[in-house]
Amino acid sequence: MLKSEFVPAADPKSPFLMVVLHGLGDSAMGYEWMPSELALPSLNYLLLNAPDSYYGGFSWYDIYGEASPGIERSRKLLFEVLDAQRERGFAPAQTVMFGFSQGCLMTIDVGARYPHRLGGLIGVSGYVHEPERLLKEFSPVAREQRFLVTHGTDDPLIPIGPVREQVAHLRAAGLNIQWKEFNKAHTIAGQAELGVIRTFVQEAIKTGH
Repeated sequence: MLKSEFVPAADPKSPFLMVVLHGLGDSAMGYEWMPSELALPSLNYLLLNAPDSYYGGFSWYDIYGEASPGIERSRKLLFEVLDAQRERGFAPAQTVMFGFSQGCLMTIDVGARYPHRLGGLIGVSGYVHEPERLLKEFSPVAREQRFLVTHGTDDPLIPIGPVREQVAHLRAAGLNIQWKEFNKAHTIAGQAELGVIRTFVQEAIKTGH
């Protein structure tokens, strides 16, 4: 089981949850700012650590070698996390997943394969692993999932062009993806981007409720 940090909502009975996946070399601690910045008092947060150590932080998969084994292992672990939250009382339709960079890749990967419809899936500054294989492995509810995918036009680590094409390909295959571009590098573009994320989450949990 992945190590995690739970940040409760202001309302202890709130049924809404955001599962947060960090990027390469980061950790759950790197997203402790998110609850106050998103300012959604009805949202509980589960901040996760990826399974592999990486220079003081953690990694979801190997970026230097063959990525697939790590991605498949992390996918299984994230399925287990989501299933465990269902058992805790957080219904999938009231659960949102957020991921940055490597966490974005895992969010898209999990969202298209997880067999239960989630409230929403948010991927920031990442890319899609093996899109053609992903298309063949859509879950029965994949086309019912709602995605928000954002990227920076000046991202030096993951250039936007190929990601734009990947997202267009997935949309053509029937995934419901809201695509937003920001004038930014490999980061979150402050309140401009957080505002888009906040609105998406508010709509997701309202619909899920």
